[in-house]
Amino acid sequence: MTENEIISLFEETGVILTGHFRLTSGRHSDRFLQCSQVLQHPAATEALCKQLASKFADDKIDVVAGPAMGGIILAYEVSRALGARAIYAEREDGQMVLRRGFHVGPNENVLLVEDAVSTGGSVNQVAEVIAACGARIVGIGALVDRTGGKVSFGVPFRPLISMEIKSYSPAECPMCQQGIPLYLPKSGRR
Repeated sequence: MTENEIISLFEETGVILTGHFRLTSGRHSDRFLQCSQVLQHPAATEALCKQLASKFADDKIDVVAGPAMGGIILAYEVSRALGARAIYAEREDGQMVLRRGFHVGPNENVLLVEDAVSTGGSVNQVAEVIAACGARIVGIGALVDRTGGKVSFGVPFRPLISMEIKSYSPAECPMCQQGIPLYLPKSGRR
């Protein structure tokens, strides 16, 4: 799929939302990418994840890991395409951890995946967990880079598409200044 085809798919499935949103990072934005909307369609998810996996096909991936919630389905589908194991990290007392018996061994090659990268915070937290196990992070893949190519992780970062979507600290947010109600898209609440 081309970048335009992916954007069209996102529009058709309701991924791209406009309004006033609080991102996971705490920053505010007038656009939000609700990637779970496309992930409810297995054929589209499989196609997107195969394309993402192809970007890392030569990297000898042993494990694909993602942060809960957005990275769970992606880790599974990308790992399936690569013939690797799939795991995910989840928050426990505010920190990312591997639970449920998941582990990575020293010297395993790990690919991290995420649905949408805004600041890279969740990916960096998962990277810390993986690195503490002695595994090698060989790359990071995402459906969308919201930074327009401005984020850097110190390993290859290969998103399917890159969009520059501005975000603001709450103190600088023009939507807050205009009194536009804030929406918390991951909780479905205002």
